[in-house]
Amino acid sequence: MKLATIMASLYPLHSSFARPKSDQSPPPVSVTSIPSTSFYVVAASRQPKSTTLKRSVKPTKTPSPELASFTPGVITPSPPISKKVLVPIGFGTEEMEAVILVDVLRRAGAEVTLASVEQELQVEASGGTTLVADKSISTCSDEVFDLIVLPGGMPGSARLRDCEILRKMTSKQAEEKRLYGAICAAPAVTLLPWGLIRRKQTTCHPAFMDKLPTFWAVKSDIQVSGELTTSRGPGTAFQFAISLVDQLFGESVAKKIGDLLLISAADTSKREEFNEVQWSLDHTPNVLIPIANGSEEIEVVTIVDILRRAKANVIVASVEKSLQVLGSQGTTIVADKLLHTSAGTIYDLIVFPGGNAGTERLHKSRVLKKLLKEQERGGRMIGAMSTSPAILQRQGLMKDKKATAHQSIIGELHGAVDGAEVVIDGRIITSKGLAKATDFVLAIVRKFFGHARARSVAEGLVFEYPRS
Repeated sequence: MKLATIMASLYPLHSSFARPKSDQSPPPVSVTSIPSTSFYVVAASRQPKSTTLKRSVKPTKTPSPELASFTPGVITPSPPISKKVLVPIGFGTEEMEAVILVDVLRRAGAEVTLASVEQELQVEASGGTTLVADKSISTCSDEVFDLIVLPGGMPGSARLRDCEILRKMTSKQAEEKRLYGAICAAPAVTLLPWGLIRRKQTTCHPAFMDKLPTFWAVKSDIQVSGELTTSRGPGTAFQFAISLVDQLFGESVAKKIGDLLLISAADTSKREEFNEVQWSLDHTPNVLIPIANGSEEIEVVTIVDILRRAKANVIVASVEKSLQVLGSQGTTIVADKLLHTSAGTIYDLIVFPGGNAGTERLHKSRVLKKLLKEQERGGRMIGAMSTSPAILQRQGLMKDKKATAHQSIIGELHGAVDGAEVVIDGRIITSKGLAKATDFVLAIVRKFFGHARARSVAEGLVFEYPRS
């Protein structure tokens, strides 16, 4: 079956979407191109559901020093000039892309507004995670932003395209030569109908490349063409965000943020395994993701998004009194359940995201302590990344186990393996977290479903994955 036929069933585009004729003029020379892999998509669109939960926690646009301290490696930036950034979201927006953009740009010191193009501030993303926007797009129309950047996903990109307020804001942004960008489906589905990629070399998700004008389509992970920057998908979102940080704040800030997020960290091995056991099951894996105020939102959405792409049953459970949980960098996520209502279910895997404050709150949960003891007695799987392997050690689950963690705490672990991004020891899997989260979750997918499933999911993310 041809890719176009497959994608038509997975991502039905709005009937008014029309591909303009390709511009025959030669492309400009003064652009930046970064080579990429050439993978294809696997995700399907979801139908909207109503959300009536009222917002009880108000996220901050730029973290305070106290909020920044939730996650190891966060600096308190002091750029000479404040930069304002708009990240719009709609139903079906790709959550990894949206959250990574907000997180990375806030760490760099930008004042980032997450704005909903829907009537509600709560927006269900493409993988089923519900994010809470800071504002409605209608309240942003008179503001001037240094950067407007569009996450992708379907039907999220079409929802952005159909927002007239956003179209006018982004068109004015381009006319006034201020920075704008788009990733995944958004360059083809959103910017192209708006006429904002004319005579600009552009990249996007491989499944939408045929929508771009032929002579201007570029197969690169990142493409900078004047004020426009485009990228391919969730697997290139960190590179995309760092490129935008570089353009806003300069190379030195971009390097610092990249180092803090472990983007440029070169480990000797991506994955090491000890005391190998089989994780394959005769049923769909049930996975619990406990979260708390201060949990690292990049890690939360990466775990959830990728495991749901792999067709695992995933429950996000809040240890707080509210379903709304405020992440370490100011993004609010709405959990599926409160943890105490999830305790009666048997989970094949419990996975802990990191973040200093979040890790501490998860460790103090009596319900979670009981669940972990039952998980160990039942011989079921446990995962932890970033700072959360400390939870497992403090609860006596790491005896004679090999593990890794964020560089800020790895020295505290018994049996630490510092030269790997992911370590599997029997039924326990650990990771350094942050930008290494995708490798971590794909390792889980491989253990449950096999290499072919993990590679297929990686291709949909546009994430480089070994062939064997």
